[in-house]
Amino acid sequence: MTIREQLEKREYEYLSLYAMKSKDSQGRKREEPQCDIRPVFQRDRDRILHSKAFRRLKQKTQVFLQPKGDHYRTRLTHTLEVSQNARTIAKALRLNEDLAEAIALGHDLGHTPFGHAGERALNAVCREGFSHNKQSIRVVEKLEKQGQGLNLTYEVLDGILNHKTSGTPQTLEGQIVRLSDKIAYINHDIDDAVRGGVLVEADIPEMYRRVLGETSSERLNTMVHNVIVNSMNRPFIRMSPDIEEATMGLRKFMFQHVYQNPVAKGEEEKAVHMIQSLYHFYETHIEKLPDKYLAMIDAGEHRERVICDYIAGMTDTYAIKIFQENFIPESWNF
Repeated sequence: MTIREQLEKREYEYLSLYAMKSKDSQGRKREEPQCDIRPVFQRDRDRILHSKAFRRLKQKTQVFLQPKGDHYRTRLTHTLEVSQNARTIAKALRLNEDLAEAIALGHDLGHTPFGHAGERALNAVCREGFSHNKQSIRVVEKLEKQGQGLNLTYEVLDGILNHKTSGTPQTLEGQIVRLSDKIAYINHDIDDAVRGGVLVEADIPEMYRRVLGETSSERLNTMVHNVIVNSMNRPFIRMSPDIEEATMGLRKFMFQHVYQNPVAKGEEEKAVHMIQSLYHFYETHIEKLPDKYLAMIDAGEHRERVICDYIAGMTDTYAIKIFQENFIPESWNF
């Protein structure tokens, strides 16, 4: 019996009745030999971790554009905090921790430079629309490994696609990531907003602090514990009604006071202009795209989608560099 087979057997012995077992996966679109050491979801986790798209997250905005300091979250550190929350919850509920971690690490691979500002910018100009969760699927299916994709399992793809509020993941592990994403960004964005002088803790409505806690760590602890207690040995992942109401109320507060705050988002219109200018530039100068993207168009991919693929894959710094090369006279660069 291989190590992988031993681990698969152990899952049946230890994991919850409601856990997704590695051996029960619906598999991959392309069949391939099994690893003798790693079950399928652990293998997916490793593929995502070693992907180029994952590495690029370190230079993509979470909320604050060009923050003055080294301690603000990036899209990469957000992803790691989502993964940590998901693993904690999955382990406590005896669900498949490898599956939860793989979904968490892959959920934002399709995010644009400059965070949701870049996403809105592309969605506004691309006739086919743009959303980062669908782009994450394109990354792992079409863009990584010179167009071969990562060939992930059905369950990981489902969790990545459905991690947004409107999504309905088919596994409990996917449901964990969907909640862990909100738990992570609500709390770490408050922390960054306080650091950036956009908020002070006292600005958070007392009714939310009373229910969830007075500090980010207390609120994080409350939310994670509440999910575990209310989901234990049950075929769903959820919070209790009072904690869910307070959490969603705090999320709405963050949209009103941070995500749409002119101090936090003062540079956002510049980022939107930059992204949309790049999109229109490549629309009229399609030959300027790198060869691998031109090859995709030659193979039948829609040019609008391929332009989005290229721009969405950029880091913040690379997008600025390409914008300068194409729109700023060289003699003006300092």
